Amino acid sequence: MHVAHLSLHNFRSYADLDVALEPGATAFIGRNGQGKTNLVEAIDYLSRLSSHRVATDAPLIRAGADQAVVRASVVKEGRTALLEVELNPGRANRARINRSPLPRPREIIGLVRTVVFAPDDLTLVKGDPSDRRKMLDDLLVLRAPRLAGVRSDYDRILKQRNSLLKTAGVARGSSRDAAMATLEIWDDNLARVGAEILGARLQLVEDLRPYLGKAYEAVARGASRDDADLDYKASIEVGDDLQQALLDAIAARRKDELDRGISLVGPHRDELLLTLGTGSGPDDLRLPVKGYASHGESWSFALALRLASYDLLRADGDDPILVLDDVFAELDAERRSQLAQLVAGAEQVLVTAAVAADVPASLQGVRYLVADGEVTRDD
Repeated sequence: MHVAHLSLHNFRSYADLDVALEPGATAFIGRNGQGKTNLVEAIDYLSRLSSHRVATDAPLIRAGADQAVVRASVVKEGRTALLEVELNPGRANRARINRSPLPRPREIIGLVRTVVFAPDDLTLVKGDPSDRRKMLDDLLVLRAPRLAGVRSDYDRILKQRNSLLKTAGVARGSSRDAAMATLEIWDDNLARVGAEILGARLQLVEDLRPYLGKAYEAVARGASRDDADLDYKASIEVGDDLQQALLDAIAARRKDELDRGISLVGPHRDELLLTLGTGSGPDDLRLPVKGYASHGESWSFALALRLASYDLLRADGDDPILVLDDVFAELDAERRSQLAQLVAGAEQVLVTAAVAADVPASLQGVRYLVADGEVTRDD
């Protein structure tokens, strides 16, 4: 899979832009603030309908514009499809395939797959649990696009249930009785949809684990594939019937939830545990990466998570588009070389860098210069 052409209209800093792309490595070189990351961000947006840089669509719209358009020709197994997303702040976005409108924009998710390496990836290790949950869910949706709808349903249910908990917590008499009866309905909804998300995450962690160990061994000096591990820590006791386990946990935490006015049970309270081993003997300890790992180990673990995600998607049968967004400046020469060797075989690698010297020779490929809103091929 690769993007053969990218067209932007009022996206970020670009009023109008057309760029032809090729398989293999392409490097976008330019000083910070010139718009090189905006190019790869647009391709990543087509993959997930969200940005790896901001939480909402509003910053993606060029200042003064009322909408933006991202359009790309994607080649897969010799066939070309034209994907298009229209971003409409304050209104519903729209998506098209080969000029034909889709009933829901999220139906475009997964038609192009991306794995993005970025400086902010360090938050996967050092950030909040929500950062790690998001990484899992983004990967889940790329593997099974229908889960985008499940995630959306869960967010809606959670918001409604939290509102009801606040109301029930302060209501009295018949009003409280009515609120509690309605709350039971939302308990069932949260348990039903939450069980699907939880089950998918648990399976994903199992699928990702062997790829993580292999990737960490490749990027960390002197590491073995047994050093890095990950585990899923649910807010419930996991059993065969996840939906019933969620309902039981909800019932057990009812008083606490009413007192605090928030949902304390469900996938939104779970954590992805990242650990490193301290030895290979029978007394080997596993310590959490957050708080114990050095800066170099943390960077290696973050890179390994992205590489593992790429390898897993590749094992599913698709060769995702790799985006290396200004990551080489964060790495020493040895890690640059290691990363370049690991990704050089990808069908398409898109690299951004402030200076060409930061990009290993094996990933220079086609080179574009980005300056003052212009993208010029450097032949």
